[in-house]
Amino acid sequence: MSHTGIVYDDIFMQHETLPGHPERAERLGAILDMLDATGLRDQLVWIEPRDATLGDLARIHEPHYVDFVRQAVAAGENMLDLGDTCVGPHSYAAALKAAGAVLEAIDAVARGEIRNAFCPVRPPGHHACMARAMGFCLFNNVAIGVRYAQTVHRLEKVLVVDWDVHHGNGSQEAFYSDDTVFLVSLHQAPHFPGTGAATQTGYGRGIGHTLNIPMRRGSGDAEFRAVFQSVIEPRADAFEPDLVLVSAGFDGHTADPLSGLELSSEFYGEMTRIVRGIAERHAGGRLVSVLEGGYNLKALADSVEAHLRALMA
Repeated sequence: MSHTGIVYDDIFMQHETLPGHPERAERLGAILDMLDATGLRDQLVWIEPRDATLGDLARIHEPHYVDFVRQAVAAGENMLDLGDTCVGPHSYAAALKAAGAVLEAIDAVARGEIRNAFCPVRPPGHHACMARAMGFCLFNNVAIGVRYAQTVHRLEKVLVVDWDVHHGNGSQEAFYSDDTVFLVSLHQAPHFPGTGAATQTGYGRGIGHTLNIPMRRGSGDAEFRAVFQSVIEPRADAFEPDLVLVSAGFDGHTADPLSGLELSSEFYGEMTRIVRGIAERHAGGRLVSVLEGGYNLKALADSVEAHLRALMA
């Protein structure tokens, strides 16, 4: 049996966005088609997600915000307050299941049933703040997973690696003063959402536990490789995490319409091998990656294939 799990439910396809929106259901369709075409589907451990509870969400999000999302969906709204996050009739249910998918994956790796897992979920999460939706994101799936792992499984130190082309501002907000979470973000700068300067390193007890690495437009495999080898690996090894979570955005690909970076599909496998090595050295291999961005369908499918093969190796 494979030691890599995949946590998926068709409800993720039912999160509706407006016509022409880049964050669309076809993204998951491209991933599922790739799994069939490559034969990877039968090499993975398929896991059904559960709904995150209100208690799970409340570890990160303000209860009034969760209720706002629920009511907006029930009222038939198609856009939340900042004007960049679509919702449809099934979006609240999909968002609960997306967060719950990460929790289910953490359960499985914590119990030793699998070594690592990939969660191809929608809606994505890393821009979602404590009390507002933003950047296509409703609930911060990875941040909710961090607190769940710490609370339920006593995995005290968690490394979060966010390689989405956009800075994960919601995740930074959640952990900025926390010394139990080491948040690493590589992102194009300047770019949406305008946060993630290298000078933003944490607050109070969290000083030094946020590592922002802004990458110039045009940066590609070589520049990212140098940063991983010279900066991220040594800092992550010194932190000695008990669990590794990846905000796996694939929109830094050279073909992605929202990117000015020039990463190749194959390099997503290389980044995965590096992060998996950190998990193997310090966390018993426990690693959960969660889909964030990636909007060119072929580039997304090819990059996810490289990512999965590196997890399964």
